[in-house]
Amino acid sequence: MRILGFGKDMAFYSLLEQQADAAVATAKEFHTLAGDMTRCDEHVARIEQIERDADNLTHELMNKIDATFVTPLDKEDLRALSSGLDDITDAIEAGTQRIAIYRLTEARDDLAPLLARLVDITVATREIVGQLRDMQNRGAMSPRLIRVHDIENESDKLYRKALTDLFNAPNPDPLNVIKWKEIYDRVEIAVDKCESVADIVESVVVKYA
Repeated sequence: MRILGFGKDMAFYSLLEQQADAAVATAKEFHTLAGDMTRCDEHVARIEQIERDADNLTHELMNKIDATFVTPLDKEDLRALSSGLDDITDAIEAGTQRIAIYRLTEARDDLAPLLARLVDITVATREIVGQLRDMQNRGAMSPRLIRVHDIENESDKLYRKALTDLFNAPNPDPLNVIKWKEIYDRVEIAVDKCESVADIVESVVVKYA
């Protein structure tokens, strides 16, 4: 529920921003892991902790939504944004877990470029979430939204190329193909979740403009 002129509790925005920060932190840690596979367990442990903290933020925000009569955004929008941001972190954590489970010790060359785009899109997502505090400034929001969609398109191309190279390598190891496809898929899911959050933000901006 939202009533124009009321519901100015900034804690809602702070919690969303902290969730977006968690997505950025996991993406950066994953990118670091790709260049430091010998310390995989350490990086995965850090990502697990960030993911647990992010889950706590999600629960805190959901409880706050339920306990607050008038919220700064419609409750369904807050829930959708919170769930979407949590999904980003979850997808990234799932990708790193697979590296640990499969005991992979060397990254493929196409992983780092994919993860670089993942970092870029989580950072861009954090920027648009931060702009929710000032939705009247639509001029500042628009280029950031476009940036998220542009990065998603770039990532899609890298993802397709990574799969093409993976499946068409000479004498591929079928088990290795399965392992790496699962990892690439989780990165792609995380990128798509960022775009989904951007779509929600865009609809919120239009609604409250």
